[in-house]
Amino acid sequence: MLPPSPPPPKKSHQNELDPGSRGFNHPFFQCAVLVLPWLTPQELATISLTCKTLHQLSLSITLHRSLDASRSFENLPIPFHNTVDQYPYAHFIYTLSQISPSSSSSFPSLKRQSWGPKSSQSQVPSGLSLPDAEMGCADDSMTRLGASWVGVVDASGCECERCEKVSEDNVIGCPCMELEWSEGMGIMSECGPSCGCGLQCGNRLSQRGIQVKLKIVRDVRKGWGLYAAQWIQRGQFVCEYAGELLTTKEARRRQQIYDELASDSHFSSALLVVREHLPSGKACLRINIDATRAGNVARFINHSCDGGNLSTVLVRRSGALLPHLCFFASKDIKEDKELTFSYGEIRVRPKGLKCFCSSSCCFGTLPSEHT
Repeated sequence: MLPPSPPPPKKSHQNELDPGSRGFNHPFFQCAVLVLPWLTPQELATISLTCKTLHQLSLSITLHRSLDASRSFENLPIPFHNTVDQYPYAHFIYTLSQISPSSSSSFPSLKRQSWGPKSSQSQVPSGLSLPDAEMGCADDSMTRLGASWVGVVDASGCECERCEKVSEDNVIGCPCMELEWSEGMGIMSECGPSCGCGLQCGNRLSQRGIQVKLKIVRDVRKGWGLYAAQWIQRGQFVCEYAGELLTTKEARRRQQIYDELASDSHFSSALLVVREHLPSGKACLRINIDATRAGNVARFINHSCDGGNLSTVLVRRSGALLPHLCFFASKDIKEDKELTFSYGEIRVRPKGLKCFCSSSCCFGTLPSEHT
């Protein structure tokens, strides 16, 4: 009589998830491929410790993220390059233009956004309402970026007939794109929602997305910075400063939070305040753009005390309520050169954050003001 055969060994959960058993064809991993791109870096790191297969999937997603900061939303990939520390990329919600913040009693709870091999352009935030810009007294604080008031283009008229075809390198070449300059900022008008033309119109230069090759490089002192990955000609459109449009009250509340975080760590915010002064000088149109949690690659542009190589231009689109802040090359920019602009001249905190722009006129501290 034969002895009874021993019972088969119980399969542990770890064995079922190991690539040696069923591998990536296991239904669990098929679901994981769809879920993992939605995780934050901290969540992804935790999941990668579960088993070898999830570790491999996490590595693949991390590599994909480091190859394109724009999550495939822009015309060209914008890779991260880091030889300084262990952080392969910076995590944030990507938006192509201005968006409204999500409402929350403590802090806006922005929606998750897929970032990985399964990313799709259908995830671009769209259909979001824009908050009205606030009118406020210009005497409450100094402006970071000042400009004289210029009237909005007539919303009923499209000037497409006057536009010349813009060359492939997107250099400004249209008569109605001529810039007006005041206090270091340009004012430009473009066709917009009220016009019957499309993106092929030569007067929609800033609305076609990024057309030049860029890269994000980690510096041992300044952190992440935006660099040219090709030669950029003077006058070329580089990018828009995209982010959440905030009320002044919310901008000031957030700035207090950011200041506290910056005092205890290497935290860096990307809250930009733009003011257009009326001719009387008693009031202004104030626009608060916060790219700290949701923005585009412009959030990585660092300050330079000498003005940098980018010009700031307020672009008014016919039929649109608020202007858009855009960057154009103020000079010819060589490949591998960092892209910079001036955050402003005011320094209300002489012992504020250190400036590492290395320009000949560096003040030693970054500009600061009362938000």
